Amino acid sequence: MKRFILFSLLIFSISAFSQEGTISKEALQQIKKSYDKNDPATKALTNALSNNDITKIALDRENLSTVDHNFKYKVKVTGISNQKHSGRCWMFTSMNVLRPLVIDKYKLSKFEFSQSYLYFWDILEKANLYLEAQIKYAQKPMDDKYVDWLFKRPVDDGGVWNSFTNLAEKYGLVPKEVFPESNSSENTGWMIRLINRKLREDGLIIRKMALTKMAKERLMENKTKMLGEIYRILAMNLGEPPTEFRYRFVDKDGNIGEYKNYTPQSFMKEVLGDIDFSNYVMLMNDPTREYYKMYEIEYDRNVMEGRNWTYLNLPNDEIKKFAIASIKDNRAMYASCDVGKQLNNNIGFADIDNYDFEDLYGVSFKMDKKQRIITHESGSTHGMALIAVDTDENDKPVKWQFENSWGADKGHNGYLTFTDEWFNEYMFRVVVLKKYLDEKTLKMLDQKPTMLPPWDPMFKKDE
Repeated sequence: MKRFILFSLLIFSISAFSQEGTISKEALQQIKKSYDKNDPATKALTNALSNNDITKIALDRENLSTVDHNFKYKVKVTGISNQKHSGRCWMFTSMNVLRPLVIDKYKLSKFEFSQSYLYFWDILEKANLYLEAQIKYAQKPMDDKYVDWLFKRPVDDGGVWNSFTNLAEKYGLVPKEVFPESNSSENTGWMIRLINRKLREDGLIIRKMALTKMAKERLMENKTKMLGEIYRILAMNLGEPPTEFRYRFVDKDGNIGEYKNYTPQSFMKEVLGDIDFSNYVMLMNDPTREYYKMYEIEYDRNVMEGRNWTYLNLPNDEIKKFAIASIKDNRAMYASCDVGKQLNNNIGFADIDNYDFEDLYGVSFKMDKKQRIITHESGSTHGMALIAVDTDENDKPVKWQFENSWGADKGHNGYLTFTDEWFNEYMFRVVVLKKYLDEKTLKMLDQKPTMLPPWDPMFKKDE
């Protein structure tokens, strides 16, 4: 009898506890009042929304009349690239920023660097960085935040400007014709999935080896063997990158140059000269952190000996000033943003008033940029080359333009125009040459950066 009473009390207490915070019948009746199916306007909107794409219903027709793809200042660019089904926008963008220099130097009608060439080395180097980190954190338990972060996504397609410069400085560059795209470079999903499967297995093995105090020489031998398997997968999917090649330029008038023998390093030196990537500075607009400060993201690199993602955090107006100076000097810039927000990709136009979701649903969406970042509602998702700006009679920016890497059939012939108001809300970073910065800003670069963790919500890599 006592057992029965105790059991009944236990069931009652569990039942009472489980009911706390649930939607009661009374609450449900109150909730239902927000939707009146007998209201003609509500009924019409329900019919429209349940049978159509939401963005087509929310599209502000009046705002379409403001679309204008003409610009007062525009960098001279040629051709639209296509990253296909891959997350390599950062690599395409970095190369697209530099290729106008090659086109102009050799008077070409078109030119592209090989994205697949650097992509091969990017994944191999990321695999090495991952295994080295597993050795470093082998003493930590599996539920440690660093260890969990490593296993969650050993390698991926994503990156930023410093990812490109790390690779270019070490491996050089080659023309696209020398190392063309493959199915797996244009559709990276399965290859990366299998590489990560292998790396997770290798991570467990190498942690165990490190914990047993295996001699460093043997540990490195095993790591090298693991990397050999990753190299094999990459070579079978992408082809093996060249160490030497022959190439000749054909200019826009059809004049054919002489063949020359190159290494990837010598080719980069010939076409870009003595380029110094340390002269490029990443400027970020991150309202969640103090402005006029330098920041560095731990482990946000792809090459073990390379540079981490480091940036100067500035208000938007400061970034715009330097970006305009670069465009006026005919220099494209690496830039990245939250591309999907308020973008009408059919016409290549992004504006904060493109879609009126508030009036459509009768529900307000009021978060500012800082609030969107800290709640994971917004963050940089895509890199593109910033190439144009239109200004008013006072030379203040009105709208801007990206050269995208989604092919010429997307957006406005491959380009995206966006308003200055959209810049304020959804632009995050721009890479500019130091020569366009003022003295005050240059001095800020001397600060020791504050180190930030690799899993911070703001630091999504561009894909």
